[in-house]
Amino acid sequence: MKSDHKTTVGELRTVVQKFVDERDWQQYHNPKSLAMSIAIEAAEIMEHFQWLSLEESLVKMSDAEERQAVIDEMADVLIYCIALANKIDADISEAVRTKLISREGRYPIGHMPT
Repeated sequence: MKSDHKTTVGELRTVVQKFVDERDWQQYHNPKSLAMSIAIEAAEIMEHFQWLSLEESLVKMSDAEERQAVIDEMADVLIYCIALANKIDADISEAVRTKLISREGRYPIGHMPT
């Protein structure tokens, strides 16, 4: 199994596309439906922490089962994001780099998020 340090974004895009193609899901994968799926899966991550204090949320992530459940939901979000990138032919690496560069001026080093 490959790790984050060895797997490329392109490889992940290929794996996601193969999964979608094998199931003939292209008919369901339109930008609107994929965007909605991203939001739904992100909400499922939030559900794990709903009503918890900051400290309680950190403790929860020290439980292996709970941590894996959150990781599984993160994977769902990432898979749908990759599927959307595939659908609209977005360069994920370029998008991330461009976004971070645009945020450097808005959030200089030492700036605390509000």
